[in-house]
Amino acid sequence: MNVRAYLDSIEAQLRHEPAKQTRNRKMIVGLTPPWEHIDPVWELRIGEYRAFYDVDGEMSVVTIRAIRHKPAHKITEDIV
Repeated sequence: MNVRAYLDSIEAQLRHEPAKQTRNRKMIVGLTPPWEHIDPVWELRIGEYRAFYDVDGEMSVVTIRAIRHKPAHKITEDIV
């Protein structure tokens, strides 16, 4: 998958209801990431990559905070 395909996937999956859990989206509980964020932090699965984001419901804004490669043998805590 190329960069444009990843960006298109992120946009498509977060355009509507970014704060709703799905098969590829989940709320991260009990993990404080090392970057500025608004709780709760969400994780979006895109192939072998994970996009971490938060949602400002009042402003209707999704902010991507980090994108990390996640090999199959790693857990989320290992890559944040």
